[in-house]
Amino acid sequence: MPRALVNGTELHYEDLGPKDAPVVLFSHGLLFSTELFRPQIEALSRSFRCVAYDHRGQGQSADSPDASISMELLFQDAALLIEHLHLGRVHFVGLSMGGFVGMRLAARRPDLVRSLVLLDTSADREPEHNLLKYRALSLVARGLGVGAVADRVMPIMFAASSLADPSRRADVAAWRAMLLRNRKSIWRAVNGVIDRVAILPELGRIACPTLVVVGEEDVATPPAKAERIWKAIGGAQILHVPGAGHSSTIEQPKLVTRAIQDHLR
Repeated sequence: MPRALVNGTELHYEDLGPKDAPVVLFSHGLLFSTELFRPQIEALSRSFRCVAYDHRGQGQSADSPDASISMELLFQDAALLIEHLHLGRVHFVGLSMGGFVGMRLAARRPDLVRSLVLLDTSADREPEHNLLKYRALSLVARGLGVGAVADRVMPIMFAASSLADPSRRADVAAWRAMLLRNRKSIWRAVNGVIDRVAILPELGRIACPTLVVVGEEDVATPPAKAERIWKAIGGAQILHVPGAGHSSTIEQPKLVTRAIQDHLR
């Protein structure tokens, strides 16, 4: 798989679909990789050039020496990757951490963003009541690996109804396997999420067509967070996805894919 040397790091990326078609750039959430968008890429790459990348320190991208991989650094990575690959103005699709990046990109580099899809994300800083819990989970994962905290993380990342559904046992096992592929160094990316600065004051600068999507059972960034984003971006649309938590692209892939397709039309 190709890797791009940008901003002092190597980013793994995938590039599928017609090279002369409009570009959809996918930016994943914490603890995941390009796998998070596999259903959407499979559907959209028939008509769009789909580029998905792994954030530094995650997936197949290079590790990072930073104790906290900041959202500002990830924003720079995304902008420079777009320029490095000569993608022009992209339809940016970001989930959670990818949404943090997408909001910064659309507000600060409108020359690079044609439209925006924000999935299961927040424009606020991390709530105080989450900080101690998340730092504790990160510390355990740093020492023992993600497997030691997987049972605590799964209910944060996925809908309670999905986890309890006997018919979805294979899905749940696959999702858990995704989490277990994280390196011990994932704590560096976790710190970046925990330490992030709110982007809400900048959202009024976003002028491109925007779709906000949130799982109705999202406990990490609840629907109220999505509604704050929707109200702050002029002309934005919002969709609540039933049966989805914080990972709607793989929990309800057909619904999310259809919503993105409608947005792109």
